[in-house]
Amino acid sequence: MAGEYRLLLENAQQLVLVCDRGEKYLLQAAAERLAVLRHASLVVGRDGYIKAVGQADAIRNQFSGASFERVIDCSGKCVLPGLVDAHTHPVWAGDRVHEFAMKLAGASYMEIHEAGGGIHFTVEHTQKATEEELFNTFKHRLERMCQAGSTLVECKSGYGLNLETELKMLRVIEQAKRSMDIGISSTYCGAHSVPKGKTATEATDDIINNHLPKLKELKLSGEIHVNNIDVFCERGVFDLDSTRRILQAGKDIGLQINFHGDELHPMKSAELGAGLGAQAISHLEEVSDEGITAMARAKCAAVLLPTTAYMLRLKQPQARKMLKEGVIVALGSDFNPNAYCFSMPMVMHLACVNMKMSMNEALAAATINAAYALGKSDTHGSIENGKQGDLIIINSSRWEHLIYQFGGHQALIDYVIVKGKIVYKNERCGIMSSY
Repeated sequence: MAGEYRLLLENAQQLVLVCDRGEKYLLQAAAERLAVLRHASLVVGRDGYIKAVGQADAIRNQFSGASFERVIDCSGKCVLPGLVDAHTHPVWAGDRVHEFAMKLAGASYMEIHEAGGGIHFTVEHTQKATEEELFNTFKHRLERMCQAGSTLVECKSGYGLNLETELKMLRVIEQAKRSMDIGISSTYCGAHSVPKGKTATEATDDIINNHLPKLKELKLSGEIHVNNIDVFCERGVFDLDSTRRILQAGKDIGLQINFHGDELHPMKSAELGAGLGAQAISHLEEVSDEGITAMARAKCAAVLLPTTAYMLRLKQPQARKMLKEGVIVALGSDFNPNAYCFSMPMVMHLACVNMKMSMNEALAAATINAAYALGKSDTHGSIENGKQGDLIIINSSRWEHLIYQFGGHQALIDYVIVKGKIVYKNERCGIMSSY
């Protein structure tokens, strides 16, 4: 077979496809039967998309006359889809390590928030930071996420609150989209908190009348392309009516609804999101039974964030009930100054231990279902012909070690690959990183 291809991964002990029938998501029963090939190979074309997946002998015969830019022998190793982090806040200045000590001493999230800490502390520092400063720290964070196996990351604004700083954050995210290999789904989160000096109603009106029209204008001019709209629907922040107004206005300009709901108090956010056609809702520690049923019917993904429940000592999200009721369960790191975690392997481990998910369910939630939560499961989240060649290679004969070894991903992951291009190579294998 003639032609030149970008990458051949040969003879993997396990090739974890996750899906093999074009599924857009996996519910509980399907997640327990993840598609896995043994002694298998795959080919990525020069366009960055997967051209063939199959048994090693069959691939060797099919491509016997082909040339490849890169060949990697995966004998004794596992190949998995690149991980998808469905919820992060990675653009900000000013860490909150001092607040971690306050939390350990017993202060609640809302107590810190009401005292001028939390989001408002980060907003103050982010408003003062230059675009270059924000981009440099953001780039470093994305590199660390990539080294932990993430190849597609949802990235929010939300530490500006005023139009000027929100746009500054979105420009930084757009710059990373255009200059880095890692995939990014960008989210406008101007309704992350009520700005000082405004009521929630005034902030809502400002977002609808000023922020969103400007985003539409910048999208049409090609300067900034935002994928999702987010609101922090919470008592003392944005109530159900304000949340509905903002999300609907975002949907009207073509943004996917993907928002924070039912985290600290039961707000009926899940019912609202299901009714609005939300792609996903995050957190859901306080979701109602009716909300779970509504999300299952609407095929609205639940993005669960085990790091947040762990670090804030919150009630764990009801992952088992959601899975049983037919909800599409995804995972995210919730990386932010309040939950400082880059690693989706650690997120999966916490999901298994604290939320009682199986390893198969956790992997599905961090790949195909997380991609679905971002509206990208047609191109990401599994190893199938025609999908983007986003892959990780781990130095183990069983893929479960990626979850089992808590904090062990730095030694386990040999390669991270985006569109068939090696973007991270473990130092024991040679060059550290191509970024």
